[in-house]
Amino acid sequence: MSSALETTKKESLPDLVVLGCGYVGAAVVRDALRSGRKVTALTRNPETAESLRRIGAQVVVARLEESRWHSALPAAGVDVVNTVSAGGGGVAGYATSYVRGLESARLWAAKGPARCLVYTSSTSVYGPDAGEEVTESSPAHPQAPTGELLLQAERLVHSAEGLSWKFGYVLRLTGIYGPGRHHLLDQVRAGTGSVAGTPDVVLNLIHRDDAASAIGQILGAPDRVAGPRVFNVSDDGRATRGEIVGWLAKALGVPLPAFSGEPAPGRRSLTPNRVVRNDLLKATWGWTPSFPSFREGYASILNPLPFTQPPH
Repeated sequence: MSSALETTKKESLPDLVVLGCGYVGAAVVRDALRSGRKVTALTRNPETAESLRRIGAQVVVARLEESRWHSALPAAGVDVVNTVSAGGGGVAGYATSYVRGLESARLWAAKGPARCLVYTSSTSVYGPDAGEEVTESSPAHPQAPTGELLLQAERLVHSAEGLSWKFGYVLRLTGIYGPGRHHLLDQVRAGTGSVAGTPDVVLNLIHRDDAASAIGQILGAPDRVAGPRVFNVSDDGRATRGEIVGWLAKALGVPLPAFSGEPAPGRRSLTPNRVVRNDLLKATWGWTPSFPSFREGYASILNPLPFTQPPH
């Protein structure tokens, strides 16, 4: 699907500031530059900075939670995307990157204020009582302290509306995958005979490029939405882990692995069995994923030619 960024006249596009240019943020920068926007990126990584400069972005190298970058970037009238990640460090890293980082962004943008902020959060903020189908109105009672910090950051987005930015939107992303980030595919390809988790739970996914296009759809809208401010970002797949692993094994030509029943590396608990709905994002902004299921997404990784679906 063509992003709204691509269809909006170049002269009407405000400057864009992207805070935290990791996996999703760099894709947002790329898409915005293609649409003709002037983009300034904030990153703590010098290598990332150099790669962004090569594609035409202006870059400031600093940590978001610091204030020394405030004078380097104009805030008035710009659009802002915050896709910062914790970058390791556990709970302390989440507190620094998400909460203190957003507090720093609020102070900077209050000089403007900015036109709008799009902030990427996670569906991990939904607690165990969220139900089998998760919508934006489902209870947000995260079990892990990291999820509570994400929720705290979301509240900072909304509390600054009208002060630091005119509109603030929170996008709760499901499991992100794409080029260079496909841990499950790597587990199956390794042929060790076992993958993490259990086969019967739904694995909610979003391709990196679709996450970026959802952000672009909001940024490119000619009018701001007066209603919802929180949106789930997921594909339409609603497939189980077992279905995905079986498809990958067949596509790779390797034996079907067993499931360990244990959480994936770096996770404390198993993935909850629930479907994350994306209906509100579609209805509000007219967004649809280019990779509606894992099949299209993983096929584009395995073979970056026009999509051909392997047999079910």
